[in-house]
Amino acid sequence: MSLNVDEDLVTEMEEAPTLAPSIPLENVQEMVRNDPLHVPIGYVTSQEELEKANYMPHLSSEIPVIDLALLSNGNKEELLKFDVACKEWGFFQIVNHGVQTELMQKMKDAASEFFNLPIEEKNKYAMVSSETHGYGKGCVVSGEQTLDWSDSLILITYPTQYRKLQFWPKTPEGFMEIIEAYASEVRRVGEELLSSITPEQVQGLSPHSDTSSITLLMQDDDVTGLEIRHQGGWVPVNPIPDALVVNVGDVTEIWSNGKYKSVEHRAMTNKNKERISYGLFLCPQHDVEVEPLDHMIDSHNPKLFQKVRYGDYLRQSLKRKLEGKTHLNEAKLKESDLRNQDD
Repeated sequence: MSLNVDEDLVTEMEEAPTLAPSIPLENVQEMVRNDPLHVPIGYVTSQEELEKANYMPHLSSEIPVIDLALLSNGNKEELLKFDVACKEWGFFQIVNHGVQTELMQKMKDAASEFFNLPIEEKNKYAMVSSETHGYGKGCVVSGEQTLDWSDSLILITYPTQYRKLQFWPKTPEGFMEIIEAYASEVRRVGEELLSSITPEQVQGLSPHSDTSSITLLMQDDDVTGLEIRHQGGWVPVNPIPDALVVNVGDVTEIWSNGKYKSVEHRAMTNKNKERISYGLFLCPQHDVEVEPLDHMIDSHNPKLFQKVRYGDYLRQSLKRKLEGKTHLNEAKLKESDLRNQDD
């Protein structure tokens, strides 16, 4: 299961932009409670797909760990580690980020309590067909796709006028206030990360890559489920207590003209224990046109991506099945356009 806090860093507008709807589906927890041995066919991954997976747990210890305090103070060694992490991994974990351990634990406890509420209580905040807010399952675009064995709570937290409070749970008591405090702190961390990027690097703001600038994720300390694509295989991201996982999003890959990588990742189920993750996505304004920054393009590094309006890119991505990096490929220049740059 996952709780996604979708943070959209945008200027003030009257109301939130309309995103792609998702097909309503039965609650996964309820299916397990009703018949723990039955998995509907739509959730089953073929044996062929499973056998293709190249599992590489021996590389987990090599996933970079960045000290945010050192990075923010301009430590050269930490900046170099950060650069390598974004170029070679697209993922890293951060420590010394300043988010209080007590607040992180409150978020975990409240989310766990919410997901364990009776279905009747959770359905008070259920997604409707025209919304991506609320409790349910996002990114379901077709009855033909292989479905994720998870339930989600998806909320837009910033700017505050985009919030649709009818989808913010009032139970357990204080959950809304905990979400507010946690989102505010992780937003600060995300902005600090982005501001720590040097001028030579990017400036400004089922396996899939994220459409955000960067994503910050809190994992459960005792359940490994997140895996990232690296060197053709899947590497588990072992939780570090009180650390946050950061991954480069599609927007940063476009801004950096492919220097920094938005990497495929997936969440695997655990047969012994439920897993909750807490993802917060930092995104540009919906009307911002995203393209490679000028200083990332030269005679040796031709422009790889076309200009896209972020809101349109996000909506198109949400309308299609999460499958690898197919949505990012839509933003790439065609071979004929690349040849014209050489002429």
